[in-house]
Amino acid sequence: MVLLWINIVHVISASVLLGAGVGTAFYVFYVNQQNNVALIARVTKQAIFVNWIFIGSSGVIQFITGMILLASKGYSPFALWVMGSMIGYVIAALCWLLVLYFQMRCRDLAFEAVAKKKLLSIEYNRYYHASWIWGMLALVSLMVVFYLMVNRPG
Repeated sequence: MVLLWINIVHVISASVLLGAGVGTAFYVFYVNQQNNVALIARVTKQAIFVNWIFIGSSGVIQFITGMILLASKGYSPFALWVMGSMIGYVIAALCWLLVLYFQMRCRDLAFEAVAKKKLLSIEYNRYYHASWIWGMLALVSLMVVFYLMVNRPG
């Protein structure tokens, strides 16, 4: 019964991880189309908070529950699908940390622009686009991990 609950928590945390990531990315993208610097600053600040609370915690929960399930079901940690999942997970986590850094820079630059009553800088746009590139890499990595976990090939 405990393993059933761990499995349920694992699946729910995967949903939160993916949903919060895609949701905050869309939210930040949508607001950036408005060209309202004050709104962009506030939303970017909120997105960072959501990243830490939901994505960060669900990522930790995913790792812990995944290791418990792996051990309890007797899967070899050297199975190709397990190693591929772990590598993909690490890649996604590193990309996510970069996205967080870029979002924090965007937040700081947006609040700076608000304080100076200026438009967003070219530097802001560079960080904003970098956050999208690394975010997409994180998303692709997670999709590969999900595929490997569900299908367990080889």
